[in-house]
Amino acid sequence: MAGSYSQDLRDRVIDAVLREGMSRRAAGARFGVSESSAIRWLRRVEESGSRAAGQLGGHKRLKLEPHRAFLEALRAEKSDATLQALCDRLQAEHGVAADVSVMSRFLRRIGVTFKKRRSSRASRIDRT
Repeated sequence: MAGSYSQDLRDRVIDAVLREGMSRRAAGARFGVSESSAIRWLRRVEESGSRAAGQLGGHKRLKLEPHRAFLEALRAEKSDATLQALCDRLQAEHGVAADVSVMSRFLRRIGVTFKKRRSSRASRIDRT
């Protein structure tokens, strides 16, 4: 991922457009930033009045955390349930739609692992 531009550069591009009357694309070319960056910076100034960079990332709340007790009880009740079955049950009983990958990451985070069980014993044929 590329680094962010300095606040000074943002200010110069914004001032070139607002004070000197340059187009956004021309200001971007003049200061060596992409057209889309110049356009985005000016749109942010127009909408919010802020010249500062927007916030990147941030904390994503856990969608399944409020249902942790339900999921743990479900796993205790039926330990061989598939991820899809857990997702379907959560949807049916709590109205929360969760993808299998989200369910997998959540269960891994709380320490629940899935062990594959063999349906039959392994073959004991020796190599020759």
